[in-house]
Amino acid sequence: MASLYVTGTDTGVGKTLVSTSVLHALRARGLRALGMKPVASGCVRRDGQWQNDDALALRTAGSTPWPDYTTINPFALPEATAPEIAAELASMAVSLAPLLAAHAALAARSDWVVVEGVGGWCAPLAAGIEQADLVSALGKPQVLLVVGIRLGCINHARLTARTVLADGHALAGWIGSVIDPALTHRERTCDILRRELPAPCLGLLAHTASPDPAALAAQIVPSFAR
Repeated sequence: MASLYVTGTDTGVGKTLVSTSVLHALRARGLRALGMKPVASGCVRRDGQWQNDDALALRTAGSTPWPDYTTINPFALPEATAPEIAAELASMAVSLAPLLAAHAALAARSDWVVVEGVGGWCAPLAAGIEQADLVSALGKPQVLLVVGIRLGCINHARLTARTVLADGHALAGWIGSVIDPALTHRERTCDILRRELPAPCLGLLAHTASPDPAALAAQIVPSFAR
C-alpha cells in the first residue's frame, strides 16, 4: 500500500478536483485507490452527521464506495473557515490518532490512499499540528502540489515547494489547475513553473464550468505510481 498527500498553493485552487482525478487515474491502471479528507471545514448536516462535499467527492471517486463517512473524513467541522478556528467554534479537538486510524483502515483495503490536505501547505490542522506533522505520522508519503494557475502563482508555487522540502518531505510532482481562465501569458507562466519547480509537472487541468474527474484523469501522468 502507498499514499499520496495532496496539498495546494492556497485554498480554492482545485485540490479536490485533482485528488479525485488522481483517484480515477490510479483506478485506470488497475489499482485499488481510496480518498481521504482528514480535516474538512464547511460542512452541512446530512443523515444525522456533518458532511463535507469535498470528502463526499473523494468517497465517490474511490474504487469502493466506503460506507462509513467518518473514515473518509474523521473531523468534519461545520464552519467554513480555517480548520483551527472551525474546530474551536465546534468545541472539537483535532488530533492525529483518529486520522492515523482512519488512514490505516483505508490502507488495508487499497493499493493507494490519496489524502487531501486543507488549504495551503502551511495552514495548520490545529494548534501545534502542522500538515507536515501529519505527513510524517503517515510514513512520509510523497506530496503532490496543486498550483492554482493565476497571477501570482509562480511565487506561491515556489514558496510552497521550498517549504515542503524544507519540512523534510518529498515532492512527487505538481499539477496546474487553471482557476483564472482570463490569465494572460498562461503558457509562459506554466513554462516558468516547469523550469523553476523542483519536481515534474504531472498534468495541467483546464478551467471548465462542469469538470469531470473521470475524464480529466486522462490528462494526469501518475508517474509516482510506478
